[in-house]
This record gives sequence, structure tokens and C-alpha cells, in this order.
Amino acid sequence: MNNKVKNTALVILGLLVLNSVNQFFYKRFDLTQDQRYTLSKTTKNILNKVEKPLYITVYLEGDFPAEFKRLQLETKQYLEELSAENKNVIIHFENPDNEREALIKKGMMPSQLTVEEDGKLSEAIIFPWAEINYESKTQLVSLLPDGIVASQEEQLQKAVENLEYSFSNGIHLITQQQKKSVAVLYGNGELADIYQYSYLSEIAKKYNLAKFTLDSVASNPQQTLKDVLNLDLAIITKPTEKFTEAEKFTLDQFITNGGKTLWLLDNVQADQDSLLATGKMLAYPRDLNLTDLLFSYGVRINTSLVKDLYAAKIALATGRVGNQTQFQNLDWYYHPLVGGNPNHPITKNTAPIRFQFANQIDTLKNSIVKTPLLVSSPLTQKVGTPTFIELQSIAEEPTEDQYKAGNQLLAVLLEGNFKSAYKNRIKPFETSLFKADATQNKMIVIADGDVGKNQLLKGKPFDLNRDKWTNQTFGNKDFLINAVDYLLDDSGLIQLRNKTLTINLLDKQKAYKQRNFWQFINVVLPLVLLFAFGLLYTFFRKRKYQKATP
Repeated sequence: MNNKVKNTALVILGLLVLNSVNQFFYKRFDLTQDQRYTLSKTTKNILNKVEKPLYITVYLEGDFPAEFKRLQLETKQYLEELSAENKNVIIHFENPDNEREALIKKGMMPSQLTVEEDGKLSEAIIFPWAEINYESKTQLVSLLPDGIVASQEEQLQKAVENLEYSFSNGIHLITQQQKKSVAVLYGNGELADIYQYSYLSEIAKKYNLAKFTLDSVASNPQQTLKDVLNLDLAIITKPTEKFTEAEKFTLDQFITNGGKTLWLLDNVQADQDSLLATGKMLAYPRDLNLTDLLFSYGVRINTSLVKDLYAAKIALATGRVGNQTQFQNLDWYYHPLVGGNPNHPITKNTAPIRFQFANQIDTLKNSIVKTPLLVSSPLTQKVGTPTFIELQSIAEEPTEDQYKAGNQLLAVLLEGNFKSAYKNRIKPFETSLFKADATQNKMIVIADGDVGKNQLLKGKPFDLNRDKWTNQTFGNKDFLINAVDYLLDDSGLIQLRNKTLTINLLDKQKAYKQRNFWQFINVVLPLVLLFAFGLLYTFFRKRKYQKATP
């Protein structure tokens, strides 16, 4: 009796000790092959800054397709990891059906999906959004990628891969204390604000955005240089007038002093609007006086135009029916449609980017690391300038023999230690801020000034990711936003976009064909086995008692 009491007491004591240890030591184990629930160091650093309750409301609750039940489950499991890392993260899943109008007013646009069940297609509407609230601030998080995908399975794959970046980026934006400064440079005939509104309005949500003109270089170059060094990033979009040596020197010193740059340059004068108006135009080289500056950094933008058989369409009038003009969408080979580098976070999972009268980039050997971001298809033709371009050429049937110039580099990322283009040259003006070399700087050069140009609809900016005439969708806005994020990212946050996971999905067609077999296995067979077990149990029990009876 004493041994039983003693053993019982030891068991109770052991349970109490284990419970106490459990209160102080807590560890979650990620046993998935691709470690999808293991938080990166970047995410943990961002979560460490959350010192007050942060509420995440996810609108993935209710009746929606099976694939997106998987997205709901993956989202819930990932957010549980965030909450386990920082108890200030509070999660809530909500059904959006009763507040659809309110969500749309907030900017959460629904997604219409094609659902295949039992071999039949139907439509479903979901709100793949999450809302983060911290103190008095709100940040929206899209749970579905915008890129063009071949199937809903691929869309789900990309959505799950993007979960960590989407939420980490949202939490970072809502908790950051100080924003970096981005300037759009003017003074050399750059693209007007209204034509850059679509992507710049998104950048303004993340960074302090302002104009900066180089006009003051002529009158007070030292002060202008001092002012520009307060910026973190400069965007130069489609300049049309020559840069003076003093302006180039100002930009050069901005770069060697650590400033990031995003160049969107046209080295050929060719404008789509004038072509549509007259049906014919002269395309000719444009001298921006930037060749030597870019050459010193390791790139050269040529003055040839790139035609590509993989191209965007333009809408052209092809006739009239009654009083109405009939339009047709035709491939326009001067507008290459370019896929991004799938192995780089700037361009991974983005839709193809539309170029308009793009030039080709050559890279030169130096210590700068050059990463191709956007490269044309191999079916290209280089057109020398000056040359006349006529709309009627759109009717000509192309042949592959004409388009065999190979892949053409259209956008490149430069990273490394930049040397000043004025290191061993006479300087346009003297300054005590002169630096001959920059340590670990970054810039992106795009050989088309219209990559960031949005259309206007009734005088208002139209979405850069869409064409108002053909209704085609592109990835231009996402590409430029990712480019800015990458250039300004010091924490490694943008690298989370490179996360790759393997999602095992159900083969719907195979499941539909074999549904009767699996219904039998899952429903009928267990009942048959249970019935057989009952018969055998009754038989052997009866037999046992018959033997036991004298």
C-alpha cells in the first residue's frame, strides 16, 4: 500500500515538474521538407519592433473553392508562427460576406475565380485580403499575386510562397518610425507627374516622395549637391534634354556618396502618340550627354530599336460599321512583351513587362556586378536609327529569318563599388563633398523611358498595369515598385520574394474520374469492415460461451 502511494506521489510530482518546465520553455518544430513555417531572420527582426498589440484580420472565412481552403490553412498556420514569435500579434479570421461594400471602399477588391467541381465549371468571388492594425495605422495585405498565371493551382503556389514577404512587408511598413526619401528628378524634360502617377502613388505610401529639380545647379551647384545628398534614391524618367557637365557631376557625386538611382532612359526619339496621330514618324538618336557617365559604371545604351515577335498589342481602326469605327487589337513588334528574371526578387512572379520603342543595353567589363532583370525573347530584330516607322507595317507578315538577333538586354541591375566618372578628370565645380569611390552601391538602368508611363482616361491617370484600349494586363507597376524596394532595402526584406515552396495539389480530373472508387474506399469499405468485424466478434464470442457451458 505504501509503495502505491509513493509511486502515485512521484507521478504527480513529475507531472507538476513537467508542467512548470513547459511554462518556461516553449519550442515549435518545423518538420516540413521546405521549412515553410520557419521564420527568416529578417521577419524576426521586424517582429521584434512590435511592442504593442498588432491586430491581423484575414478575410478568408466562409464558403469558397477547395484550393483556397488550402490558402486559408497555410495563412493560418503561418500567422500562428508570427503569434508564437511575438505575443503582441493577434490573429482573427472573418467572413467578408456581410461587409463587402465596406471592404471595397477600403481598397480590398474581390477576386472572381473559376471553380471546377465534379467536372463542372462555376464562378466564385472571394476577398483574398488581410488588414493589419497597429496603434492608429492600417495596412492592407493582398494574399493573391497579380502576375499572370496559367492556372489557379499556379496562383495558389505563388500566393503561399509570397505569404512571408506580404505579411513581413506589411508589418514593417506599419511599424517603421522613419521613412526613406525618394526624389523624382526634373529639369531635363522628364516625364510629367500625371504620366507617372500610377506607380509613384504606390511608392509614396512607403517612402517620403518629393520632386527635385537640377535647374539650380547652374546658379548654385555646391548647395544643390549638398541638398541632393539628403536623398536616398533618385528616379530619372525619360529625360529629353541634354545634361550639362555640372548636372552630371552632381548625379555622379550623389551616386559615389551612396545615393541609389533608377534610370528610365530613351536613347531614341520615338513616340507612340505621334505615330498614331500621323501614321508615320521619324525615329532618330537622342543625345542626353549621359553616355560617358553610364560607361564609367559599366553599361551603354545603344541607339537601335528592338522589335520582338513576343509583343504587346495596339488597337487600330480597321473599318466602320454604320457610324461606328471598328477596332482590332494587333501585335506591334516595337512594343516587346518581356518576362522577368525568375531568380531575382525584383522580377519573380511578376507579369510580363511592356516596353515601347525599347533600346538595347550593352554591359562592359569592370568590377561592378551586373544582373539581367529584363531580357527580350530570342526572336528579335534590331532596327538602326534614324529610320521611318509606319503603322501600315503592322500588316506585314513577319518571318523568323527576319527576327534572329537573339535575346536583347533591356534592364539591368548594377551592384558594387562604383568609381566616379570624374575621378581623373577636371571637375565642373569644386566641392568639399567629392568622393572618388562608392562602397556597395546599387542602381538599375532601364532602356525605355515609357516603362513607367501610364495612360490617361478622361484626363485622369489610368492603371500602369493595364492598357485602356486593348485591356491587356502587364507587370510594369509591380516591377518598378519592386525595383525601388530592392534599391532601398537594407534589411533583406525584398529577398523574401525569392522564397520557393512545393505545394502538393489534388489532380481534379483524375479525382473526378476515380470519384466512385474513392467514395467506395472512404464510405462503403469502412462500413463493410465494421459489419464483418461485428459478425466475427459475435461468432467467436458465442463459440467461446458454448465451449464454456458444460
